[in-house]
Amino acid sequence: MAAETALNQGFRAEIFDSMGSVGRKFLLAGKGGLNLTHSEDFEPFVGRYREKSTWVRSWLQNFDANALRAWAKTYGVETFVGSSGRVFPSDLKAAPLLRGWVRRLRENGVRFHMHHRCIGWNANSELCFETPEGLKTLSSQAIIFAMGGGSWKKLGSDGQWLSWMQKEGIEVNALKPSNCGFEHAWSEHFKSRFAGAPIRPVVISGFDLDNPQKSLQGEFVITEHGIEGSVIYAVSADLRNAIEKNGATEIICDLCPGRSSERLKKDLDVPRGKRSMTDHLRRHTGLEGVKIGLLYEALSKEDWQNNEKVIRAIKSYSIKLNAARSIDEAISTAGGVTQLALDANLMCKQKPGVFFAGEMLDWEAPTGGYLLTAAMASGRLAGQSASEWLSTKIHTEGAT
Repeated sequence: MAAETALNQGFRAEIFDSMGSVGRKFLLAGKGGLNLTHSEDFEPFVGRYREKSTWVRSWLQNFDANALRAWAKTYGVETFVGSSGRVFPSDLKAAPLLRGWVRRLRENGVRFHMHHRCIGWNANSELCFETPEGLKTLSSQAIIFAMGGGSWKKLGSDGQWLSWMQKEGIEVNALKPSNCGFEHAWSEHFKSRFAGAPIRPVVISGFDLDNPQKSLQGEFVITEHGIEGSVIYAVSADLRNAIEKNGATEIICDLCPGRSSERLKKDLDVPRGKRSMTDHLRRHTGLEGVKIGLLYEALSKEDWQNNEKVIRAIKSYSIKLNAARSIDEAISTAGGVTQLALDANLMCKQKPGVFFAGEMLDWEAPTGGYLLTAAMASGRLAGQSASEWLSTKIHTEGAT
């Protein structure tokens, strides 16, 4: 996006990538259907970026969700709004958009340098790349870094740039997992039977320490190590921060959100005769499979004889979370180059002519199209800013 924007301003752009082809993570994002953006109104959309919403707002005012959809249409990619408000290409695929994008860039003169791994600056302020042909250096009047965060390092975003940015005096915050799973110590019996099973529908609460009653409905998945899934990703920043502060945290799950405690009491008070408690729950509450398995994780034999305790477990099931899963398993990362290190145009205060975009910047967002939209918007802003900076340099210094 940065290269395309600079190109449209009349500048030559070259792209250097450590991988053998561009857009690896873009293709991964589209594996189950490319969630390009979200149809949410602008203000709540901006609010998804939490503490960094003011910063990200400036990017989105320049290139918002509607602009992104219009941009995709220039490549012949029509979009539609799904039932959840998420926006997808009509064919759900990422590859056609990426192919058209790369083809147009090539046709307009953008040069792609693959298998070029950037390792920082040398003593002559030249940018250095490890390549199959050996070390190469580059001098350029404007550089835009968009090397990703630290998740899915096999696709190129390994976060190794943090160390050499720090050496240059550029302020960065450590990378942290975002949109990630969390660890919980399930019993061997439970995880052997239910790892991979979805919990749905479920309402979770307790994730916001400042507002314990705040709740969110959705679904998550039992894993061998704990839990993951859409409703967990949506609150992963809260959970991660709480664990950092307190060493652990917990979520409270309503396993039967469609029924009140009073309704469940009426259901369970029906005589069960010779039926097992499992059959009784299936027949009269609609609970089955993994949800009943969760109850067996929490309740003793004596508890099963007390309907009040069973109901309490159904409506307020506690899952203690001990740690976030590793960065490499996360969908995205928080941390990176700080806002204070950059001016309003995403140019590095320490190094004029050096700009940053995407997940290298210290912000985060939930899944749902918010990540991709802000990444694209930051790329657009960085491309515009680099072009304006170069134009001024040409005008005042006669640079070429």
